[in-house]
Amino acid sequence: MISISHHGATSGVTGSCHELTLDQGAQKSGILIDCGLFQGQDEGRGASASNLSIDFPIEHIRALVVTHVHIDHVGRIPYLLAAGFEGPIICSEPSAIMLPEILEDALKIGFTRDRRLIERVLGLIRSRLVPVPYGQWHSVFVENDCSLSVRLQRAGHILGSAYVECDARVGNSEERIVFSGDLGAPHAPLLPAPQSPGRADRLVIESTYGDKDHEDRETRRYRLKSVLEHALEDGGTVLVPAFSIGRTQELLYEIESLIHEFGGDALASGMKMGSDPTGSDPSFTWESLEIIVDSPLAAEFTRIYRDLKPYWDAEATELVNQGRHPLSFEQLTVINSHEDHLNAVDYLARSNRPCVVLAGSGMCAGGRVVNYLRAMLGDKRNDVLFVGYQAAGTPGRDILTYGPRGGWVELDGGRYDIRARIHQVGGYSAHAGQRDLLRFVEGIPEAPREIRVVHGDEDAKAVFRERLASSLPESRVVIPD
Repeated sequence: MISISHHGATSGVTGSCHELTLDQGAQKSGILIDCGLFQGQDEGRGASASNLSIDFPIEHIRALVVTHVHIDHVGRIPYLLAAGFEGPIICSEPSAIMLPEILEDALKIGFTRDRRLIERVLGLIRSRLVPVPYGQWHSVFVENDCSLSVRLQRAGHILGSAYVECDARVGNSEERIVFSGDLGAPHAPLLPAPQSPGRADRLVIESTYGDKDHEDRETRRYRLKSVLEHALEDGGTVLVPAFSIGRTQELLYEIESLIHEFGGDALASGMKMGSDPTGSDPSFTWESLEIIVDSPLAAEFTRIYRDLKPYWDAEATELVNQGRHPLSFEQLTVINSHEDHLNAVDYLARSNRPCVVLAGSGMCAGGRVVNYLRAMLGDKRNDVLFVGYQAAGTPGRDILTYGPRGGWVELDGGRYDIRARIHQVGGYSAHAGQRDLLRFVEGIPEAPREIRVVHGDEDAKAVFRERLASSLPESRVVIPD
């Protein structure tokens, strides 16, 4: 028997962890697809900061396959190791480089500050990593009358992301089962778009945006331009809560393209006299706009993105060939030390210097962005620009919900009024929209026998399930418990 079970991402969008099991009766063997952290309201559904233990049997788990290195897909790996998992960690070649980096940060925040212990855990993880090139089959095990092989294909979500094709055989029963991981939107900067698999007897697919579509790239690019121009008119700071991997690099890419295209144009010609930082000309051009990345982790992953140019798409590669540097341009400043971070928060809160700050974390649940929010939310000169999904129960969701009404948000136990303007450019989500997800499924030459809809809020899953059932009546479409 070949079965699928789920240990996360069924009641929300975080905690991804799925199991594929091959049961021969007397013996069973299986793999896990991801082992991620629960965030926001999902914390109360099986895991929290105080309860991250692996609460399902793992004795038969032969390998862990990682679709990508976002924390909601890999954050429980240290706890999986602590529970006794001894198998390989299979992932793409870029993910093998990035996984220790993201887990080092997670260990420091949620596990221990003991450097020696962190290094021991990271050393164990590195020793288990099995990097597999895209498009190449990898045998996980062959035992008696049972075998399992996996193949990773580009998912277009973040650098190194993959969907997983599994060829499973038990006796005379053979199936190809596909786990989507998180799929990216077509035409996203830097990464090639995902292509549909050639076959999927059963499909487990994400539904983060199963109920809505994103703006097309050109529309969202000019919306970003408009938001920045409007936001910087009065010498305020545009604060972007940034996810370290994916969104930060895509935003830098797009901002560099705006600076390249509109360099000498006035960015904020409507700035009040006297607010100009030079004290003379009230105009402010794109070329003079400072972009700050205040997140050591985001800065590190931006460096890794630069080092892994062979995995960029054709458009980004052509820019490099033209001498452009979309992730390392003149107006970009990186803040690393905590002292410099605190000085930047204080300076920008008091000055009239127009600036764009990308600071972690993306859902405002911790990290350096919280200090900026505490200092700047109460000033109407400032703006907060959300470019990624905000999970229910996170400060980011509260700011997005209550900010336009002049409400307040709780940060570090304190209540902060929201007078800053709040914007959302949803097209910069690293997730595919509804139309993109449908295109991925409908592109499979023969419709899957079963489609399992996971990794979405209840409404998004329900809407997407209905769309799939209508489009593919021959498929059994379910939302697993």
